[in-house]
Amino acid sequence: MKTKQDFPAINERPPEGIKVDGSKFRVMIVDDSMFVAKQLTQILTSDGYEIVATAQDGKEGVDKYKELCPNVDLVTMDITMPRMDGITALEQIMAFDKNARVVMVSALGKEELVKKSLLSGAKNYIVKPLDRKKVLERISAALK
Repeated sequence: MKTKQDFPAINERPPEGIKVDGSKFRVMIVDDSMFVAKQLTQILTSDGYEIVATAQDGKEGVDKYKELCPNVDLVTMDITMPRMDGITALEQIMAFDKNARVVMVSALGKEELVKKSLLSGAKNYIVKPLDRKKVLERISAALK
């Protein structure tokens, strides 16, 4: 007879958002779309991450990063935003903290901008519409 141990539950893997020491990875979300920010918040908090701040444009994102540093483990950065776009914000964050981990969030068809952001220091990128599994995979890969 097979016991429960033979069939591990799908959710028995430890949440990706929890560090080895038991504390949570701290994420800042920078996106001008409330909908996307909310979606990212739900996806990440469901896997143990802590959202420490959100910003609605690149300028606000850079300012908040400088304020919170070093208490931010990762930033999700929308590429297309008003006031200051994500690539400019990424460059400013990288200039301020060369070890910053930034994952870009981009609409489909923006390959050139994604390429430019990876060359500017982004660790990874996520394409909208958001896919929960891909978001979690790419965020956890960027934190390794």
